[in-house]
Amino acid sequence: MIKTVSSLLKSHVHIRTLQTFSKYNAQAASALREEGKKPVYQDDEYADMDWDNLGFALTPADYMYVMKCSKDGEFTKGELTRFGTIQLSPSAGVLNYGQAIYEGTKAYRKENGKVLLFRPDHNAVRMQLGAERMLMPSPSVDQFVDAVKQTAFANKRWVPPSGKGSLYIRPLLMGTGPVLGLGPAPEYTFIVYASPVGNYFKEGTAALNLFVEEEHARAAPGGSGGVKSITNYAPVLKALSRAKSLGFSDVLYLDSVKKKYLEEASACNVFLVKGRTIVTPATNGTILEGITRKSVMEIAFDQGYQVVEKAVHVNEIMDADEVFCTGTAVGVAPVGTITYQDKRVEYEAGDESVCQKLRSVLVGIQTGSIKDTKGWVTCIN
Repeated sequence: MIKTVSSLLKSHVHIRTLQTFSKYNAQAASALREEGKKPVYQDDEYADMDWDNLGFALTPADYMYVMKCSKDGEFTKGELTRFGTIQLSPSAGVLNYGQAIYEGTKAYRKENGKVLLFRPDHNAVRMQLGAERMLMPSPSVDQFVDAVKQTAFANKRWVPPSGKGSLYIRPLLMGTGPVLGLGPAPEYTFIVYASPVGNYFKEGTAALNLFVEEEHARAAPGGSGGVKSITNYAPVLKALSRAKSLGFSDVLYLDSVKKKYLEEASACNVFLVKGRTIVTPATNGTILEGITRKSVMEIAFDQGYQVVEKAVHVNEIMDADEVFCTGTAVGVAPVGTITYQDKRVEYEAGDESVCQKLRSVLVGIQTGSIKDTKGWVTCIN
């Protein structure tokens, strides 16, 4: 069934928009003042980094947030601690049965130095949906957002200068209790850590070259492809590694049943443009409902494009005017070529492309250079 963005927006009324983030500022500040838990901040305005040459690799920021959940399903009060290793039983549920999910969000610095978060409440809701699928307890929306805010505030010197990158924030929920037989872990740990990052792809902002994968599938109907389970990612490494060895940026996966319909790339959603119509594969349980994806769809709708979610045959993308990818890590990335079987197609990817226009608006909102009329960003300092 084809869904336009107007109906899509109505269908997302269950996503609880937080009425105000001011209380989270107060909670974060008070938590940092608590005796015995107060991190020793360095006074540097910025960490000692080469901000002009950031890639997408781990550079651990100073602090991480840790919160535990015991058998009763209630999370204890979390706290900030220095980034470092954690202890796990060899029989931990996450190590033996892959019981874990994660999220990705970012903090951005405005030109005036203020630090902004982008829609963390939506990450919180998505984690709850993923936790339900993986039979795990999950933090409340308030707990999740508070943890992200505290982590960003404690690590604010690691937020790159405006226009130089962002602070990638990784909330991770995992079964850390010991378990031998197949079953849910008796204890869970919620961790939030952070790292300054630049562009996800080595191409930087240049157009990507994608390869359509026909042998390996990313997800199957009834599986966990629609949630951000850690089990979704290791299986793509073989196909991704092979594609990169051949000079491609990433892989586009097809459905596992007919192998004719587009799903997504290894770690991002995909869009195609034909005239004034923007199309993306419908989320049907095998495709992750990306927050950047959702945001770009709303921006495109506001700009007068017809935005459609539907099953997208691979031949349709080979006939598109433009193709681009979206995701928290990748942002909005143009696609220059797609190779499918023995055919290679080139796409528009210049400064006047639809992709670039949508990206400019999204980045402008995220970094505060464009007024946020949607309540998507919140300032933490």
